[in-house]
Amino acid sequence: MSHCSGYSDPSSFAEDGPEVLDEEGTQEDLEYKLRGLIDLALDKSAKTRQAALEGIKNALASKMLYEFILERRMTLTDTIERCLKKGKSDEQRAAAVLASVLCVQLGPGIESEEILKTLGPILKKIICDGTAGIQARQTCATCFGVCSFIATDDITELYSTLDCLENIFTKSCLKEKDTNGVCSTPYTALHISSLLSWTLLLTICPISEGKKRLEMHFHKLPSLLSCDDVNMRIAAGESLALLFELAREMESDFFYEDIESLTQMLRALATDGNKHRAKVDKRKQRSVFRDVLRAVEEQDFPTETVKFGPERMYIDTWVKKHTYDTFKEILGSGMQYHLQSNEFLRNVFELGPPVMLDAAMLKTMKISRFERHLYNSAAFKARTKARSKCRDKRADVGEFF
Repeated sequence: MSHCSGYSDPSSFAEDGPEVLDEEGTQEDLEYKLRGLIDLALDKSAKTRQAALEGIKNALASKMLYEFILERRMTLTDTIERCLKKGKSDEQRAAAVLASVLCVQLGPGIESEEILKTLGPILKKIICDGTAGIQARQTCATCFGVCSFIATDDITELYSTLDCLENIFTKSCLKEKDTNGVCSTPYTALHISSLLSWTLLLTICPISEGKKRLEMHFHKLPSLLSCDDVNMRIAAGESLALLFELAREMESDFFYEDIESLTQMLRALATDGNKHRAKVDKRKQRSVFRDVLRAVEEQDFPTETVKFGPERMYIDTWVKKHTYDTFKEILGSGMQYHLQSNEFLRNVFELGPPVMLDAAMLKTMKISRFERHLYNSAAFKARTKARSKCRDKRADVGEFF
């Protein structure tokens, strides 16, 4: 019983996350826990299955476990398939995310291709199923895009996936006769995820097919900029910036016919002062659309720097930004670790082979949990003191008046 207690509560593993794995757990301890979680993923209790799936995902997001997964990929694939087919919305979401992290771990190759061949049709079915939960469909759209990006080796399958995603997100686009703006619906989040996955897959399309898809959809996307959902406006804006970047790479003399109308819309969003919109939304929107407008008008991108360990990566194109944002959404806090250690991701971002770190360098990089606790405590005390002083000043002013 004492041995079982190590993984009898999968939620505790999920909450501990990568810190526990890096600082306390040995490889043997981790693999022992994972074997238990794989068993629990077939438990009768839906909550236990979901927590086990999330625990496995957290482990794979925070540690490279290629050999361990390779030996158990069939078992994991069967488990994910069963949870996708028979589980409710939350369980389906956990299973879909695990499928994408599994592909990230394995990278492109026959193993990931087999996972996609097994799970791809099920993910597609959930995405297109109007009776399935919206959140499950939304997550499946994102994860289907990631798995296809990594594992698709058949070009006709890639085109089929693009068709599926197009059929979803174009439902938000205005029809030619419509003059009113796009109104958000309960399906808007699904349409956003489908649009972003479609955009990701467009970056790996052959040039001839890319041109064809751009011609079909370039004129439809601007209508999404009028949607009353800020996330849809931002997704549409960033997708347009990426499409302009791709189009200019395909044709150096690319010209968008309705450029004046588009830049007018983008400029309005970059300076939006609509009182009916939340301040946070307006601030976020203005920041994004300033960059989008600059991309469309000046073919410029504001370079961002991502630091991980002793290395840094420069995000200097919309394609690279979108790819980074997508994998960060899947891996969460484990993104930095995978940028350091995952050969597939390092190839995607052209980082070269992983840098070997000696023990001395690792020790200087790592902050212990106790040191982090002291730092957070000091910061909290400083904030409390500052707030107290501010209150005292307000009180003095009140007494004066």
